[in-house]
Amino acid sequence: MSSRVYSPEAPQGEYAAPVADAPLDAALAIPGSKSLTNRELILAALAEGPSRLIAPLQSDDSRRMVEGLRSLGVVVEEVPGESPFGPDLLVHPASPFSGGATVDCGQAGTVMRFLAPLAGFASGDVLVTAHESALHRPMAEMIRAMRDLGVDIDDGGHWSLPFTVRGHGHVRGGEISIDASVSSQFVSGLLLAAPRFDVGLHLRHVGARLPSVPHIDMTVEALARRGVHVERPAAGEWIVPAGSLRAKDIAIEPDLSNAAPFLAAAMVAGGSVTVAGWPPHSTQPGAQLADILQLMGGRVSRRGGALTVAAGRGIHGVDLDLSAVSELTPTLVGLAVFADSPTTFHGIAHIRGHETDRIAALAANVTALGGSAEEMPDGIRVIPPAVTGRKLTSGTWRAHHDHRMATTGALIGLRVPGVVVDEIGTTAKTLPQFTQLWDEMLGGR
Repeated sequence: MSSRVYSPEAPQGEYAAPVADAPLDAALAIPGSKSLTNRELILAALAEGPSRLIAPLQSDDSRRMVEGLRSLGVVVEEVPGESPFGPDLLVHPASPFSGGATVDCGQAGTVMRFLAPLAGFASGDVLVTAHESALHRPMAEMIRAMRDLGVDIDDGGHWSLPFTVRGHGHVRGGEISIDASVSSQFVSGLLLAAPRFDVGLHLRHVGARLPSVPHIDMTVEALARRGVHVERPAAGEWIVPAGSLRAKDIAIEPDLSNAAPFLAAAMVAGGSVTVAGWPPHSTQPGAQLADILQLMGGRVSRRGGALTVAAGRGIHGVDLDLSAVSELTPTLVGLAVFADSPTTFHGIAHIRGHETDRIAALAANVTALGGSAEEMPDGIRVIPPAVTGRKLTSGTWRAHHDHRMATTGALIGLRVPGVVVDEIGTTAKTLPQFTQLWDEMLGGR
């Protein structure tokens, strides 16, 4: 395992994806989970005293969260830690939060959906906005829910970003229903703030589907670590009592979804890749990689707190519902183009509203390289060259402002010479060290 210290800066522009000219034999550490880092930053800002986040993620998304909290008067200090990816964070909560602030969410869905309810606790107006490429991301249901809870919001009648929260120092809370079919972050954002609501929260999901349930489980578990017990009387229903949140030092797990392209690389290029610090239990969707990669033909093993994936006798096509783990879809599509039979992923209509329409972007990119991929209303079907007889060719892989699209292009490039990712800088959103780690995996080339 390398003991190097990694640069927090991501390269920009085109990236000629390197081809793996030999089987891999790599052992890597992966930076902290974005989902956990941003949840713990919110809870630390609401806690009854200072909290330390140990080995948190340092990326565009986490920096946006830190900057947003600082704009509300929360003190977030960088303090030396042991992670090779950056410092620990010491968070001193503020009460009440400052008004007269602007929260720029960048492209971070967690920031726009988690910080918006906190703006109701501010003593004045808080403008919530985002990068122009993220203004399309769904927020209408969140705005409606916040209004039902007593938050005063001026959105100009557009039900979208940007909008102004006219903070009154407290949020009433109460009983509401919400349709979180397009994003589980609506549920998590409300649950995280709920202990500080005047009367707590009784929340019901009323939509047909609830995507990314593991992320909601992650939120409930994070609240429990700080002494808040969330009742779940029925599926899609949560009750959070009003009360205080414990100050606590929290170690952040590695981001298991960011580990996905590295583990999948062993199956594409041959050999094996080991990721250190793999937790024995995790609510991260990436925890399901072990089972999914094994189903697709990988050989998976655990030893000494690490997960290893080695190439098996080929990559197998599958038919999977990815509704609980939709963020893994781009990496799994990258695997599917090398499979021995067609693959269908479904239950993922909601990823059309992520950084880009991921279903459309994946289908277009695979097709541009000479492959075959078909959009479905709630998924994607990949027919690999092993079936079509067509060979994948060189070409441009478009990132579409989407970090997971960029890493998938690099994954396919391990076996297809001449693949160029048009903007590798998008990886800075959750993994600015991606190219450093990718080169290290390939033997430091």
